[in-house]
Amino acid sequence: MRSDIQKIIKKFDTQGWKKISVEFGRNAIEVLLPPNCVELTMKEVDVLSDPQKAIEEAFLNPIGCPSLEEIIRKKGKVPEGISVAIAVSDITRPVPYKGEAGILRPLLRRLEASGIKREKVKIIVATGMHRPSTDEEKVEMYGEEVVRQYTILDHDCENQALLESIGTTRRGTHVYVNRDFYFADLKIATGLVESHFFTGISGGRKSVCPGLVDVKTIQKFHGPTYLEDPNATNLVLEGNPCHEEALEVARTVGVDFVINVNLNKDLQLIRIFTGDMEEANLKAFEMIKGYAEILLKEEFDIVLTHSGYVGRDHYQTAKAGVGALPAVKEGGVIIIAANNRDLIEPIGSPEYRSLIHLLKLQGPDGYLNLLKMPSWKFTKDQWEPEVWGKVLRKVGEEGLIYCSLEIERKNYCLLPGVCGLDFLKGKRIKPSLEKAHEMVQKAVLFSVYRYREKGIEPTMAFIREGPYAVPILRKNL
Repeated sequence: MRSDIQKIIKKFDTQGWKKISVEFGRNAIEVLLPPNCVELTMKEVDVLSDPQKAIEEAFLNPIGCPSLEEIIRKKGKVPEGISVAIAVSDITRPVPYKGEAGILRPLLRRLEASGIKREKVKIIVATGMHRPSTDEEKVEMYGEEVVRQYTILDHDCENQALLESIGTTRRGTHVYVNRDFYFADLKIATGLVESHFFTGISGGRKSVCPGLVDVKTIQKFHGPTYLEDPNATNLVLEGNPCHEEALEVARTVGVDFVINVNLNKDLQLIRIFTGDMEEANLKAFEMIKGYAEILLKEEFDIVLTHSGYVGRDHYQTAKAGVGALPAVKEGGVIIIAANNRDLIEPIGSPEYRSLIHLLKLQGPDGYLNLLKMPSWKFTKDQWEPEVWGKVLRKVGEEGLIYCSLEIERKNYCLLPGVCGLDFLKGKRIKPSLEKAHEMVQKAVLFSVYRYREKGIEPTMAFIREGPYAVPILRKNL
């Protein structure tokens, strides 16, 4: 533990502070926060009392298009000869594919009942530029029975042999898409609709772009021209270049049917929307905008948030960092409790590790200037350090406290911000909920003290749902 932190912690009095529960992976930790801390939370939404019944009703009442069975009948082929491609999300998204609220088995049963053969169905993991799924992750996501009975393939955005050209978009992007999906007779997209920090929302068209396109399309889609646009942000669709590009690509590919879900703050199924790719996705958008948006009258000195389910690594945790920005003051503090539990890459890909270190060395403006240089060669995962740069511009290196136990101390030197392990004693620390609690608690104490030593009693907020909530500043409320 840093000596300055140790001195501060020893003299701190938390009498009268309130205890709150902070999500940490699949668990939670109890942390004491100042009595004036404001809890920013999404609105309560009723959970579906009978998920299986709701799923069946959604299939019977698709939005903006005929039923799945009617679409199959209109394909002009005998069902046994129809090929089907189903785009699914990878382990980084908490889509309920299996279990009581699972959407995948009901879909597969309907296809079989319509006469489609299992061997004609390909389930394609829309990885975008994420790493391929492991066998264990496929079982965890889709269920052992589905993995055993169906062909499941990971999209590979860099394998040109698996890609097909579909022409050029209005913005000049020459797009290639997954051949197995593109040439299937029946194309189905599935996924979770939640706020997204540069496409506005996830789901719908995003399953195709960036989920199933080539690396160069993803590069442009995630380039500075798109990401630095002020409309490329949470819950904004109109004028959002990322949304518009993805939508144009998905329209060209021609998705026949979508299955989109909304989850509540506890990742329970609250709505399911099936049908036309655009209309069903917009209904899901309206739903999430109604309960995820948190309007603020003011910003806070200190904001505590967490990485949520999506934050399996540092790369994905950027969503929590940028999501907290509307709630924190310029030069304030963001504390992130991050359960980076990915056993393979708790920071991210090798490219990301290099690029995030480059951000730390060059600073956010220097990093962005490098990306904009004509001589810069687009590198995989360069956009997440760019997003972290937005966080650093507002709070600075000392204003970002990153609390992860899974990232070794020696690797923290690659990352911008304050190392959470500095709040713990010892060089080698075994991850545990007890240590996670200690780390986050001491980060809070340290941050509050730093304001108090300047004669300021800091304001503080806790974002209960982490990257899923969408604080929006409206000073004229």
